[in-house]
Amino acid sequence: MKIKDGYIIREVAGSNIVVPIGDEQMSFGGIMTLNPVGAFIWKLLEKGATKDELVDAVLKEYEIDRDTASSDIDKYIAKLREKNIIED
Repeated sequence: MKIKDGYIIREVAGSNIVVPIGDEQMSFGGIMTLNPVGAFIWKLLEKGATKDELVDAVLKEYEIDRDTASSDIDKYIAKLREKNIIED
């Protein structure tokens, strides 16, 4: 999975904000703010991480069990798909 071209994150006043660039500015409605874990996962998705790689990285970085990490990542990916930000 990978973040589509046309989206970046910027830190603004301590918050991570998804910023559409180029043609995506017209289709992206609203604003998306990421918490630190969301920004961590986003950076991995920019490199094309698989779901298993995401889960393993989150387990290494944060104190969380595998089932919770996997479930939370599924929800996060679903939101990105809903906004058409991610591609397989």
